[in-house]
Amino acid sequence: MDNRPVIGISTQLLDAAWGRWDRQRAVLLPERYPAMVRAAGGVAVLLPPDAPQYAAQAVERLDALVVAGGEDVDPALYGARPHPLTVANAPERDAWEAALLRAALAAGKPVLGVCRGMQLLNVVFGGTLVQHLPDVVGHEGHVGPPNAYGRHPVRPVPDTLLGGLLPEPELVVPTFHHQAVDRLGEGLTVAAYAADGTVEAIEAPAGFVLGVQWHPEQDPADLRLAEALVRAASLVRETALITAAG
Repeated sequence: MDNRPVIGISTQLLDAAWGRWDRQRAVLLPERYPAMVRAAGGVAVLLPPDAPQYAAQAVERLDALVVAGGEDVDPALYGARPHPLTVANAPERDAWEAALLRAALAAGKPVLGVCRGMQLLNVVFGGTLVQHLPDVVGHEGHVGPPNAYGRHPVRPVPDTLLGGLLPEPELVVPTFHHQAVDRLGEGLTVAAYAADGTVEAIEAPAGFVLGVQWHPEQDPADLRLAEALVRAASLVRETALITAAG
């Protein structure tokens, strides 16, 4: 019997055009997210924004959760006024993904937050965000050229979950973001930095709860984070099956 773990991936609502349709409201996610999960040995399930009260029911059916990249998180969620360059236009997604994260954390399910997903993870833990990173670091090296991802080095912190998965002193990662962690959420640990001091990864002290500011789905040659998530999800699945069997 195929017991691959089921990995839920959050999605976004956008106007899109395809085939004969000039414009339709659509649930969208870059294909590389589910491709990454499949390549790592999991089954990918897409999670369109829904009412937050149903998040626990959704998470109950999953073995792990990926919160994908996308729009800026609403600054009101961390008590800030919007920066002129903040584009926070996804309230349904904000509420849904925050509820998914809280449900997954409460249930002890593995979590991987990617870019926006890492930022929202920090906010859920009570942290805040830098709304426009170039104002702080003085350059735009975290954003790639138009319609493309940039690349820059990050430095994993030794003796962290991430440092164990990516043990090299430095690696170059695909990146595209103009926001970042400001005040770290309560109980979280910084697990990687950029050369300019930007927080590039965060993690919780227990279980598999990891956020990365870069985009691992854009680097199919390096599946280490996805494979670690799938291993953690497999353990959750096996434990649930043993418990159900009595």
